[in-house]
Amino acid sequence: QDDILRESSYRWKGTDIAMQKAQFRAMTFGMRLLLSFLITALGVGHLDAETLKPLKDGKPPQTHAELWADWDPQAEPLDTEVLHEWEQDDVVLRVIRFRVGIFKGKKAMLAGVYGFPKGAKGIPGLVNIHGGGQYADSNAVLTNAKRGYATVSIAWAGRISSPHYRVGPNEVKLFWDGKTEDPKYKVTTDWGALDAYHAPSKNGKDAFVSVRDGSEDWTFDSVPSPRNISWFLCTMGARRALTFLEQQPEVDGDRLGVYGHSMGGKLTVQTAGSDSRVKAAAPSCGGISDRYNENPLHREVIGDSPALKNIKCPTIFLKPSNDFHSHINNIIDATQELGDVDWRVTSSPHINHQDLPEYEVATQLWFDQYLKKSFQWPTTPEVNLLLKNDSGVPVFRVKPDQTMPVQSVDIFYTQQGFDDGSKKHMENRKSRFWHFSGTQKQGDEWVGVLPVSSTELPLWVYANVTYPLENEVSGAGYYYGDYTTKTFNVSSLLKVVPADELKAAAVKEILQPTPLIESFEGDWKKHWFSLKKGQWEYKTHKVYHPIWKAPGGARLSIQVQSEAPNKLVLGIDSFATELELNGGAEFQTFVLSPADFTDAESEAMKSWEGIKELRLVGAEHQRSKDKTKKPLLRGGTWKGPEPAFRNLMWIPKSAD
Repeated sequence: QDDILRESSYRWKGTDIAMQKAQFRAMTFGMRLLLSFLITALGVGHLDAETLKPLKDGKPPQTHAELWADWDPQAEPLDTEVLHEWEQDDVVLRVIRFRVGIFKGKKAMLAGVYGFPKGAKGIPGLVNIHGGGQYADSNAVLTNAKRGYATVSIAWAGRISSPHYRVGPNEVKLFWDGKTEDPKYKVTTDWGALDAYHAPSKNGKDAFVSVRDGSEDWTFDSVPSPRNISWFLCTMGARRALTFLEQQPEVDGDRLGVYGHSMGGKLTVQTAGSDSRVKAAAPSCGGISDRYNENPLHREVIGDSPALKNIKCPTIFLKPSNDFHSHINNIIDATQELGDVDWRVTSSPHINHQDLPEYEVATQLWFDQYLKKSFQWPTTPEVNLLLKNDSGVPVFRVKPDQTMPVQSVDIFYTQQGFDDGSKKHMENRKSRFWHFSGTQKQGDEWVGVLPVSSTELPLWVYANVTYPLENEVSGAGYYYGDYTTKTFNVSSLLKVVPADELKAAAVKEILQPTPLIESFEGDWKKHWFSLKKGQWEYKTHKVYHPIWKAPGGARLSIQVQSEAPNKLVLGIDSFATELELNGGAEFQTFVLSPADFTDAESEAMKSWEGIKELRLVGAEHQRSKDKTKKPLLRGGTWKGPEPAFRNLMWIPKSAD
């Protein structure tokens, strides 16, 4: 606290508004400390008073408002500790801890990585919230600082990734066990008497699933209460991180944002929905789908819906189309729950729980608009679906914002979109196939057609609009790897059409079963996807779709040409095979049966039934179910240009 007061030094004259605000906050904080000291000296109270008030009449909070009504995230001292400090690329980086609160008589301290551009004053601040099994990461802090932001990446699960202070699962366990004599011991997040760790939780139970009944000694309330679920405790930590940011002399506390991935996406929504200091939010792969819990206290107090209804800041949702954790169809409800709040959606097709640079960059551009005023997002594209026409084929019309140049407009649609949020639809959620429809420009609209295979299934459709960036943008993505992109994407809202509406409009079933899975002509890559950067790789969910289902007894055929001798890996789900390529100008034909594909235990695939994903790659590691075994490498370093492909298809048994 003395450091904060000394840095601000109370010099009001000649300082800018942001500095004055920082000084005022520091003085206010100092007065709180003095008041606490006087209270203690007079015997009226003590600094270690419980952070949360006891339940009134033993009744837990019944609403989102009640949950947060009696707690002030700015009231208590932070007791900030600097565990390590270094400089990198003109960025000051610190591993820190600060106090979340006092629970059941024990202090809870949250660790993280904090950083800012050296010499910066009055810059925006960001809270980065990692996902389940992830780490607080210095690369997110470093890359944000290079773009003019101060960032605290909070280690709510205790793990920290930085070049000078790494805390992995083993180090977390050493900390839990108090093994201070171990050379690998490091101080990290300490939840005190409670447990908001994850992967694993300290007490061997997943404390995030639903409301605990209060019987465990590591829960706060002794009755079933939303204050017993770790979502609540982690959100408290994120809100205290906002307090930490606004007290830093280099940060403008009126320009704070929050973002996170997966579980961090849900915590982003929880934080933005409970703290008015958040001026912009960017949840990825989380924060819209926790709305099906059977426990009403969970649904109505700590679920996504009540938090979304309380968000008052601009929010962008990063939602890959096949994400298992954050379902694209829930975007419709989520945006309605935001009300008049400005929002956008960016949805990469085919991908589960990861993303590509042109979608990941949305987080940075969103903060640039609302915290720095240095960017202006185009509006969400307007769409119009016409079901009834002479051709019997639905038509989708897209009208994008053209205040900046439009690079492309793509349409993606599926009839495998049925989803009630239950676990039984998990595999469908991850593997559903999205058809691509190219578009033609007609006036100020881009128009595409949507031939369907069934009128017994609903139709889901959305559009992606790609825009070029004036200058390329770099950052740290979902899992903190570096990316650079020259484009960005804004998506339309998903449109859902029930099957009975397709029938009423006399839509025709145009797409029929075919043995030809892929011709590799035209825009074939739009039906495939890749997450590798700088390497070729192609994956598709076509084989999960009924029209490309393998006939009984069929074999799989593909033609491949490679300039240099290589091994091509053809993978299906957890199985793979290696194809020996001779090199040269000629195409080689390969015909394969299920038994040609083996897993990491060398067990052969029994049949094509139920397959979901097909891959064409130069190399991949097959992971064993036995985690003690090293992954099995298939393929190797690819030589020369990427291969060419022709005619991926099923050969029916009758054709043998």
